[in-house]
Amino acid sequence: MSDSRTERFFPQGEVGAGIHQRKRDHIALCHTGDVGLEGDPGLWRQVRLMHCALPELKLSEVDLSSSLLGRPLSAPVMATGMTGGPPEAGEINRSVAKLCERFGLPFGVGSQRVITKDSDALETFKVRAVAPEVFLLANLGVNQLRDLGVDRAKGLVEAIEADALAIHLNPAMEVVQPDPDADVDFHGGYEAIARAVEALDGQVIVKECGCGLSPEVVRKLYGVGVKAVDLSGVGGTSWVKLEALRAGGHQAQLGFTLADWGIPTAAATLMAHKAREELGGVATRELKLVASGGIQNPLQAVKALALGADLVGVARPLLQALLSGGEEEADRYLSSLIEGVRQICMLTGSRDLASLRRSPRLIGPELDAWGSRSLSSASDR
Repeated sequence: MSDSRTERFFPQGEVGAGIHQRKRDHIALCHTGDVGLEGDPGLWRQVRLMHCALPELKLSEVDLSSSLLGRPLSAPVMATGMTGGPPEAGEINRSVAKLCERFGLPFGVGSQRVITKDSDALETFKVRAVAPEVFLLANLGVNQLRDLGVDRAKGLVEAIEADALAIHLNPAMEVVQPDPDADVDFHGGYEAIARAVEALDGQVIVKECGCGLSPEVVRKLYGVGVKAVDLSGVGGTSWVKLEALRAGGHQAQLGFTLADWGIPTAAATLMAHKAREELGGVATRELKLVASGGIQNPLQAVKALALGADLVGVARPLLQALLSGGEEEADRYLSSLIEGVRQICMLTGSRDLASLRRSPRLIGPELDAWGSRSLSSASDR
């Protein structure tokens, strides 16, 4: 490998026999495996939007512009971190990056932890040659951030010429996964994140991996300087269930038991928005919320935006479209998602995302209970 920046921070080490197999398993299971949940795990059916029969709008007047970490976006959608490591992952990253550049959307690569063990894997995360202008997010787990230190983490961002760093939190996934390098020491997370925020001039987003961020965690993250969070709730791919499918014995049993562990995406979005309002002041403007975890269609996306999200994140549906029908099919998926959001916004009489948040909606009892709990918890402190 010729990249001197990466050689400096991630020198070549011994490559384990199965170092890339986990990523291949993830791709295959997300494409065709049974890694979802039954029913309405994200609680989207608990949200009903009010129809406006006279919207007094032309469809072309609906403004979907948003922003993330100070960068303007043409639509409130991002492709969240998916993969990296084996060669086929590099093909996926380059294809999705090209699409996101075309649509003006942020794109996140998968965890770059693999580079610390196989520096040749760096090439699978590089997308600038095909998408020089894409808003690119690097990716590292909070435990690896803590252990590697800020300098090496910053080197990881620079090695792929990323604009920002996504720090992922995945304790449930780590507890269940069968791999020998699973990391279940979660000390020092907030301190490590605070150092990264300072070193990267605030260009940091903190994300869960399918179990949701509680309002308390959102508040604490904002307190250490984080200006963007990806809530990534229960409702889409269950990474706990996925790891259970790869495991055996006790780990598999625990994984299947905890397949729906966490906070439903609609609830995580509602509670995070309320937490942001409770923080008040500049937090209501500068703290950006990404709703991901089971956003598959435009109606779910609009419901998330109406509950307070600034943008929505998609991963598995986009990956499935790409693997099934190539870039053409993935292009169609993103086009229909964005145009569907615009059309449904018009049907609520909403000219932009701010007016969508003010539009009337009906919240079902289960979702309302989550929201009420977040308020009572805040008042109890």
